[in-house]
Amino acid sequence: MRLRPLPPMLINIVQTALLVCDGTEYFVGGECVSCGGTLSGYDTRVKRFAILSEDEGDPWVEVLLHRAYCRACGRIWMPEEPFYPRTRIGSPVVDLCRAFSTTMSCGQVSRRLGQMGITVDRWSVRSYCSLSNAPPPTVAAFGMNVPVSLISLSSLAGTLREGSTARGEDVLIACNYPSRNRYPH
Repeated sequence: MRLRPLPPMLINIVQTALLVCDGTEYFVGGECVSCGGTLSGYDTRVKRFAILSEDEGDPWVEVLLHRAYCRACGRIWMPEEPFYPRTRIGSPVVDLCRAFSTTMSCGQVSRRLGQMGITVDRWSVRSYCSLSNAPPPTVAAFGMNVPVSLISLSSLAGTLREGSTARGEDVLIACNYPSRNRYPH
């Protein structure tokens, strides 16, 4: 089945939303969830958030995750956000998969992501579409369900000064994360 072309405005919204996340930083704060001990800085990891398709190649959108070490129990903690548990790409891309899967097959979702300039293999799309959590809140736009998180991230990009990077906290607020849960790695 041949898919209709997407409106350029929708592609721009999605690309802008993902690019605003590039270089954002996320921290584990507070105390150890395991023992209540004091957390101190451990190291910083660069993690792939999304892969965008462009004529010059496939650039990665990357985020910085600052891990923390518990001085009392020795556990290392990593910020969960902006990723869903057991996923390898950023939550806005997973939100797109989940939102589109309510009206499309996984194969169509994969092709739509490709039309938007997002590279995700079919098997990953299939696993993200079948996650057990509820689909994200969406807005009907351009003849499809578009996740609210992407609209919010796109509007966040409009508030940034030229050449500046968004703060991780602002991205989390735009993505409507309910809490700052942490988990051990």
